[in-house]
Amino acid sequence: MKRIIPYIVLLLTFSQCKKEDNFTIAKDQIGKVTSLTQVHELKEIFAKDSLVANLGEGDFANAEFDEYLVYDKKGKHLLTLVSKEQHDSTSVIDNVQIFDERYKTAKGLHLSSVFKDIIGEYSVDKVESTFTTAVLIIDELNVTIAIDKKELGINDFGVEKIRLDQIPDMAKIKYFTIWFD
Repeated sequence: MKRIIPYIVLLLTFSQCKKEDNFTIAKDQIGKVTSLTQVHELKEIFAKDSLVANLGEGDFANAEFDEYLVYDKKGKHLLTLVSKEQHDSTSVIDNVQIFDERYKTAKGLHLSSVFKDIIGEYSVDKVESTFTTAVLIIDELNVTIAIDKKELGINDFGVEKIRLDQIPDMAKIKYFTIWFD
């Protein structure tokens, strides 16, 4: 019995790590989805969740991409995955937008983090401005993080340049997207 206990502890440790991998954000990976994941694999990867496909049909017909929305069994939106090629089950994933704060990086960055958390752990390589957001580009993870301009005290609907020093420490993340090259 004493010989079995270390193996049980080891097995529990590995199973716990495996469970946490479902919510890991890393360069070219989010959970079990990697830059090599093909669309036809999503059904198996998210077998315990609900996968909704918007394939350019109906109201979505004018879109130039297919998107796959993942909901947990309670109906919480977890992720939206966009394929590189439309109507192609062998296409890989282009990007994934994160909607659940359980997805996080090894350094603890997640959807509920604030600007201070971002710059405390990662180097922001570039800041771009859209009409409504400041978009932070972090090459280390290949992610973009959007912060609403209202969080910066900017109410103008314009694309004026935004500097990192203009962003308050407690500015909240609006969108968190990982990109696959």
